[in-house]
Formats: sequence, structure tokens, C-alpha cells
Amino acid sequence: MQYYPFDSRNRLYKSVYGAVASEFSLGLKVLLHKDAKVHNVFLFVNKDGTDDYVRYNLEPEDWLEDYRFYGINISFDEGLYWYYFSYDSDYGQFYISRDKHSLGIVSKEIHPWQLTVYDKDFKTPDWLKGGTIYQIFPDRFYKSGTDKSNIPSDRYIQNDWDAMPQHEQNDTSNSLGNDYFCGDLKGITEKLGYLAGLSVTAIYLNPIFEAHSNHRYNTADYFKIDPLLGTENDLEELCNEAKKYGISVILDGVFSHTGDDSIYFNKKNRYESNGAFNSQSSPYYSWYNFTDFPHSYSSWWGISSLPETKENDPCFTDFITGEKGVIGYWIKKGVRGWRLDVADELPDAFLDNIRKAVKTADKEAFLLGEVWEDATNKISQGVRRRYLRGKQLDSVMNYPFSEAIIEFLMGESSRKLIDLVLDITENYPPQSISLLMNHIGTHDTARILTRLANTNNLSGDRNWQSKQKLTSEEYNRAVKFLRLAATLQYTLPGVPSLYYGDEAGVEGFGDPFCRKTYPWGNENSELLEFYKMLGRLRKENSCFAAGKFIPVYANMGHIAYIRESLDGKNAILVAVNRWCDDAFVEIPDEFKNHQVIFGNAPENNILRIDSENICILKLL
Repeated sequence: MQYYPFDSRNRLYKSVYGAVASEFSLGLKVLLHKDAKVHNVFLFVNKDGTDDYVRYNLEPEDWLEDYRFYGINISFDEGLYWYYFSYDSDYGQFYISRDKHSLGIVSKEIHPWQLTVYDKDFKTPDWLKGGTIYQIFPDRFYKSGTDKSNIPSDRYIQNDWDAMPQHEQNDTSNSLGNDYFCGDLKGITEKLGYLAGLSVTAIYLNPIFEAHSNHRYNTADYFKIDPLLGTENDLEELCNEAKKYGISVILDGVFSHTGDDSIYFNKKNRYESNGAFNSQSSPYYSWYNFTDFPHSYSSWWGISSLPETKENDPCFTDFITGEKGVIGYWIKKGVRGWRLDVADELPDAFLDNIRKAVKTADKEAFLLGEVWEDATNKISQGVRRRYLRGKQLDSVMNYPFSEAIIEFLMGESSRKLIDLVLDITENYPPQSISLLMNHIGTHDTARILTRLANTNNLSGDRNWQSKQKLTSEEYNRAVKFLRLAATLQYTLPGVPSLYYGDEAGVEGFGDPFCRKTYPWGNENSELLEFYKMLGRLRKENSCFAAGKFIPVYANMGHIAYIRESLDGKNAILVAVNRWCDDAFVEIPDEFKNHQVIFGNAPENNILRIDSENICILKLL
């Protein structure tokens, strides 16, 4: 057996895999050969944000063949830490540093490991663990046909459900962002049975508050449901009816900016309110940063129609998170959580207040953030962020997994995917890992079928994109690869998030073509049944709720891993082959007794995964 000086992912060296709780006594061990002639072994630890490493002595411990352990038990306060080892010997001083696979190697250079230490009282909701999220762009899912009132006259109502979304930004009423297909909250309520058939646990709704574009990320009134979507009563009915199916509703919180056409800013004088643009005596004036009142102000990414808010302004903070604030108001109406738009652009103090408001209203409510990178070590707004240490988010959108899955299917090695999964599971707190939002497509990205079919061409202007349609050959091949992507998405650590219509075979480039209507009556039935199978798999197996991730095989375009429940009583083996040839994987001995969920049965402990296909086995 080959031994390494240190392996942060092996309990032989580190007593707990991954992040640890504050005040927990963590055991760390180094293993060195007798021929190294070791005198002293040291652990060096740096708390992020401080200048120096602190040195600790490791004590000699037991022997393993010709190797000896040197160990220490140590605890930490909440924070982010970096550590490495060194030793003195007859041959000089050497460092034990991290290689790209997190293994310790003897080196003359320092490459530290990361250790995330989260608050020992950090708890996340249990109800979503092992579940499935379904993301809905409300205007495009299902139209109940219920009459609506008080609809602004400047909206273009599209009566053809199957029409292509408007893609041109022009001066006519039918322009980008102003064409409404009239999907609504009652429509979602009518389709709850369909969602239950997909084993959905949570519905994540893109913004539903009054706003004057179909995406509604330019909020006009945080306390009013957009009239085309329905009423406050319709939302309460949706939450109550969904609960009967074991489904909860999560809202999209857009707090980094409002619309300029809003009660709060009122640049277009649509409202009778005294908006910030109208007067410096406005009750909302302090929310915004004017550099030359009223026409020069800070806006989100320079888009003048989206004036930025000053989130830490006491008035704004209280409006969103206070006793009568937006957060608590809608939780009391029945919603079970919030997804925070551009969470990495929200200041720490504001995120702290949001968490307090969410958990005060309902300690089991879910708080999810949009963060595109590793959320444990990201730097934004000039500081290292602390999203997942127990006082801010419960979890985040898992963009690292999303991109790694797609890159793997487009030709990257399976080892790169495995390493990325291990990096995230090593850095994130376990209670956040089990709630990672594993998406492979959202309202912000091209449809997954289009991405898989157009591996090298997602550019082109909207006019060009509007005319593109996959050929039959391209479509069928993309569907085959989508089955592989969905299998990974549904079985890796976290919670899969299915973007409405992906299960039905909808294609399309980015905004607005990724926001087409759901094709009721024209679904890809085989693909839909495959997604239902994956949903049942998660629902029936506890290993997906908070289970271990155990790599089995990774080579070229082949990958296999096991998800195992923490009590060891439930285990699923997943094997994926994106290669054009069959793959052969030796499965662990314990899977000799198994049930074939999908694909081939092993023969003599060898599993053949057909080309561009999957196998799923359940341990009996």
C-alpha cells in the first residue's frame, strides 16, 4: 500500500472529513518513513485575514509498518483557516504541502490546505434534504385563464402560448421584456399534481412582485403580487395546496436594486408616491446613492433602469428585515424560504439581518444565495465572505457542480469532475452540502439541451439565436447526453434543481429563448419518464439526504461513485459513460448483492456501462 505524508480526505490523517464546527477537537496526523530521520514535526496554521502562521508541535505516535504517525488535537474558533506541515530531519527542513488532489507531498514550497470552521450552532432545514427543487419562471409555466384586474395598459399580452418570446429591444409595445404570456400562480396550483409526479419538494419561483418587465427583477412594490400573476390570496392558496403534496414555495428576493419604475424610485411617475427620483424629501431617498440629483445615481451594473439600493441604510434594512419587513411578511403568508439574487453583492451586515429575519419568522425556512464560485473562500466587496459559517446563508446555488458536469460531458476528464466535487464537499459545512442547489440550467443560462448540442457556439446575436433550431440528429444526441447530466445532477451531493421544461425537452439559447413557455401536450415523454425515475430514486433512498460521497472510478470519460447513508444502511452506485465505447468498471465487493435500478447487471463484479449511457445499482 502506498502511504502519503498527509491526506486531508482520509480519516487516517484527519479525524473529520471536510469542514468542522467551532470548538470541536480536530485530530491531525502526519505519516513519515523511518528513513526520513525525523527530529521534529510542526503544524502551521493561519487564520484568514491575519498576517502570520502559528506553529504547533506534533507528538510522535504509533507506527504503521515502517512509518510513524505524528499527531495533534486542536480546536478553532469560527473562521477560515489555512494550514500546512513541516519537519526537521538529518537531511534538513521540509514542508508537507497540498498537491492538486489534496494529497500531502514533501516539498520545498508551501501550498496550504483550507479548513472551514463554522459556528457550532449552525443548523439548516431538514425538510429539503434529499428532495428536489423545481424552478419556475412564472410568466411561462401554465396559464389558468383566470381574469385579472388592474393590468397596466403598457404591457403587451401574447395570446399565442407557443410563440417565440420577443427578442428585439425596440420602441414598440411588443419588445424584449414587455411580452407577457400570462402564466400565473393559479396555473401553478393547477399543476401541483404534475410536480408531485416529479417528486418535487420545493418550488422556486422567479420574482412574483409587481414589476414592469416579464422577468420582474426590477421590483416596483415588494408588498404586492404582480397583477398578471394573481393576488396575495392566490399565493396563499398555492402555498396551502402545495403543502398537501409535501411541496414548499421559495421566493426570489431581489434586494440589491429596485426598478426605476417603482413606488420607491418613481422615475416614470407611474405611482402617486413621492419616490426618491421625485424629491430629496422622499422617505426612500436614503435608499439610493445620487451623485447629481436626480439624474445621476448608482445603478446595478450600470443599467439605469435598476437603481442600486444602499442595503445597510437603516431605513432600507428595516423595510426588508424589520419586524414588519418584507422577509417576514411573506413567510407568514406561507412561503418556506428565500433565494437571494446576487447574494455576493449584498454586504455582510445585510445578510446577517436577513438570516435573523428569516429564522425569526420560521426557524425551518430555507435561505439560499446566488454565489457563482466556491462560497467558502470567495472575496467580494474587498473582503473574504462568510456566507456559510452559520450566521448568513443556509446554502448556495451550486455553479461549480453545474459547470463541471457540463464540461465533463463536453470532453473534460472525469478526474477533474471528481476533484471538483471533493473540493466543494471538503470546503463546505455538511449541513450546507446537503442543501446545495444543483442546477444545470436556469433563467440566466441557455437551455441545457442547447448547451449540450452547441458545444462550441453559444454566441451570435439574438436575431441569429431566434432562428436556430436543433436538427433531429442534434436534438436526439443532446437528449442522450441530458440523461447523463441529469443523472449526475440528481445523485451528486446536494439537491437537484430542475428548470421548468428541461424535463420536457425544451431547447433555446440565453435570455429570452431560455424562457419559452412549457410545451403542455408536446413533451418528450421518454425524457419526462426518465426524470420521474430520478425523482423517485431520490425520494426512496436516504443516502441522498445527507449521505457520503465515495469515488469508485474515474478515467477519461467514465465515472463511478457511491452515495451511502450516514448509518451505512442505504447505498446507491452510479456509473456514467460519456464515451463512444462501452466502459467496464469493477464494483466493490459489497455490491455483490444489488438491485439494478437502471442499465446493465454486473457479471463477476464487472459492470459494463454502455456507450453514452448510465448504470445505477442499489445495495441490498
